[in-house]
Formats: sequence, structure tokens, C-alpha cells
Amino acid sequence: MAKTFYTERDIEDLAAQGVQSLRVDDDTVLTELAREAARKLGIQLTERDERPSSAPHRPYLSDKDKPARNAASAAAAPSGGDLEQRVYSSVKKRLGDQVDDTLLKAIVQRVLKNVGGN
Repeated sequence: MAKTFYTERDIEDLAAQGVQSLRVDDDTVLTELAREAARKLGIQLTERDERPSSAPHRPYLSDKDKPARNAASAAAAPSGGDLEQRVYSSVKKRLGDQVDDTLLKAIVQRVLKNVGGN
């Protein structure tokens, strides 16, 4: 069966038509922006499990019961702010003025928050 893809614009159109819920299954893919739009516009997404249909299962990122770090690895890991600054500096060094500073900082913060590095 063919997959149905939804973008942010598709969700906005559905909300304008008065749609209040959308069934999401294995044949439905929503972009992250579509999911955010659905949340903001009050469209309920009903799914079989908690994992977004557009995302692969990545247990090292998505499992809620992450193993605790031992004292040695915790001491060796950089602090959230330090890691954020190192990633930001590295990307800025590589891209230079091709990227907006504020946008880059927001992206780095979001990525680190999603992977548990901040």
C-alpha cells in the first residue's frame, strides 16, 4: 500500500476544513513541522504507539529508561553548556557566515536536548 505524506501545509488545510483528529498508522508519514502544526492547531494524532511514524526506532535516543552514567563517564562528559559551545563553534567554523548565529544556536540547543546532551 502507498504511504500518505503530510506536511505542515497539509495539516493547516485539514484544520481549515474542520478536521479535529487524524489517524496515523504505518502507511502515514508526518514531517516534524506537520506534527508541530497539528499540536498547535489542536488536531489530535491517534497512533498505535508513541513513536512518530516518520522516525525510525532509535532506542539509544528514544527509550525513557536510559542507563545511568557511571561516575567516570559523567566526569569525562562535557557539561551541557560546554558541549553546546563546542558544537556551535565547530559548525560555525565550517559554515562561516552561511548560517545565522541565532538560528544555529537554536538548532544546536534543540539537537542536544533531543539526544540528552543538554
